Amino acid sequence: MFAYNTIKYTFSNSRITPYGGLLIPGQMLKAVDFDTKIDKYSSPSKEYKNSDVLKAMLIGILCGNADFESIHETDDDPEFFCNAFHMRHIPSEPTMRQRMDEIGASMRGALRQINVDLFKKFGVEPSALENGYIPIDIDVSPFLDEKCNKEGISRTYKKKDGYAPIFAYIGTEGYLIACELREGKQHCQKGTPNFLVEVLKLARQITDKPLLIRLDSGNDSADNIGIFMEECFRGDRVHFIIKRNIRKENPREWLDKVGGVCTNVKSPREGKKEYIGQTFRDVSYNVPDASSKSGHSRKTVGIRTIYDITERACDHDGQYYISPKIDCDMYSVNVDFSDEDIIELYHKHGEMEQYHSEIKTDLCAEQFPSGKFETNELVLELIQLAYNLLRMIGQASLRISDIPMKRPVNRRRLRTVVERIIMTPGVVTKHARQVRLDLGRSNPWRNAASQISRIFQAAK
Repeated sequence: MFAYNTIKYTFSNSRITPYGGLLIPGQMLKAVDFDTKIDKYSSPSKEYKNSDVLKAMLIGILCGNADFESIHETDDDPEFFCNAFHMRHIPSEPTMRQRMDEIGASMRGALRQINVDLFKKFGVEPSALENGYIPIDIDVSPFLDEKCNKEGISRTYKKKDGYAPIFAYIGTEGYLIACELREGKQHCQKGTPNFLVEVLKLARQITDKPLLIRLDSGNDSADNIGIFMEECFRGDRVHFIIKRNIRKENPREWLDKVGGVCTNVKSPREGKKEYIGQTFRDVSYNVPDASSKSGHSRKTVGIRTIYDITERACDHDGQYYISPKIDCDMYSVNVDFSDEDIIELYHKHGEMEQYHSEIKTDLCAEQFPSGKFETNELVLELIQLAYNLLRMIGQASLRISDIPMKRPVNRRRLRTVVERIIMTPGVVTKHARQVRLDLGRSNPWRNAASQISRIFQAAK
């Protein structure tokens, strides 16, 4: 093959875009009638509709830049982005900042409904566990942002400044069903009961399968248990695994209590014993009661509690401790699984840390762009929408056989979707009143981008 000695860079009037894959989320938003649902709210500007402002922010998030400055990526060819997202105009950075501040948290409900509409419109059913239950994993994840004066920034439990938003993921794919921005100092349980009620309502719009909600020890609260138990009493199949916060309880006392009656005792190595079993305890919570002066009454139910107590007399190297070390993990449940299965199911709850990581790193969304709390609330709702758009595109790509991947996977990471599909380069041309995108022959992902676009077009 002939080898060239030099390579020269030249510029021309050819419209070559590195964002060819944006056509896919653009057509998905059009399919759920994004503009109509957003523009029904009054707008202070006749030139820039609310939908144009939110889509301009979404463009940056979908490309992995959750900040206002990312809008300058559209400066060289605004017509392409307007065509891709069916926009009239692309606002400037100052205009977008101002309009985002004006919108604030007023469209939170509309954006959440659009998020649900994506699932229903394209027939996306969150995948169940092997036991048939749809998992919903809920947890707080600190978004650190130090040395700034943004509204709501305060000390998180990580001992650093930032926000402490809460997230709810549904299905084994990790779709984001709901999120809520919180101040960094806010305790993870504060406001969580209302959040859980909203999550259950949204989940029931997506699936009618039995739900399995998993919460860590920070949300070990009778209020949360009461919400789930009342749903069960009403006939809805809502089940939970909540790790108990043993607080001031002594692990040694628990070992003494169950050690003599536990029938499932394992000894994986010398100097280590593991006790697994179940017990029951009473939990009391408030329920609405119109006949009571306080408007509520107390209700007590028996809750199954799984324990996993580990006693270590020595470490892995055989070095004995002065006194044995005791670890006590306990789980409150209302589901009829074996003790080992419940422990294993809770351990899988940790997979949501990967979803947090994708939001923070793949979308570069750990540091919010505005100094106003309500504006950042709006940004987080758009992040949720962009997250699910990318997740749906990634899952659709798994159905395509000729993608150049090393090994089969069950979930496509957001960064892969952004780099391989959203950032699909192409030559933009106009012919016969149509905009065409020529993907050429050198991009090994060109067939995937084309087929995914047809998948979502066919889903209409």
